[in-house]
Amino acid sequence: MDHVHVIEHPILQRDLTILRRADTPFGVFRSTLSDVSSILAYEALRSIRMREVGIDTPLEPTLGHEVDEYVIVVPILRAGLGMVDGFVRFLPEARVGHLGMYRDENTHEPVDYYTSIPPGIEMARVFVVDPMLATGGSAAGAIDQLKRLGAQSIVLVTLVSAPEGIAFVHNAHPDVPLVTAVVDRELDENAYIRPGLGDAGDRIFGTS
Repeated sequence: MDHVHVIEHPILQRDLTILRRADTPFGVFRSTLSDVSSILAYEALRSIRMREVGIDTPLEPTLGHEVDEYVIVVPILRAGLGMVDGFVRFLPEARVGHLGMYRDENTHEPVDYYTSIPPGIEMARVFVVDPMLATGGSAAGAIDQLKRLGAQSIVLVTLVSAPEGIAFVHNAHPDVPLVTAVVDRELDENAYIRPGLGDAGDRIFGTS
């Protein structure tokens, strides 16, 4: 799976344990997800293009570096909102779009209900963020939509991924790399990731 980058880091493993625990309070879950998202963002941004710039230190002129790409972060609503802060901590200048998609409980297929994307997506590095990659339907649908809008460079960033979702997205979009914290065992009969961490959206917003 050359297209999949699984992040291995002790702090990430510790925080993932907190997120998996059924008794973790909503507020702790939300803040921990934000911290984990920063680690994922740090890794996902490794390939970002930079440019040299001349600067003056207090002692002498020298060369520094600035980001040389237009970045758009696109959370898949609603759970993806919990990952946005991890990116904008590092890139406060990044634009943020939104894609509203939900999973039909009977068919498990994604249903679109909202799209708001900043202009210039055809020139941007686009990071699609969603905590859970289960069947892959929502992620693939989001990437479909972004490509229709002109996106040329897309990276998918997730917290927990299922093998089935990885395969589905890769078959639909082999050009899109995936950055994730962990690949779990499987999907169950209700298309939930096992062992997983439950419904990320409910646990972020306290609606379970």
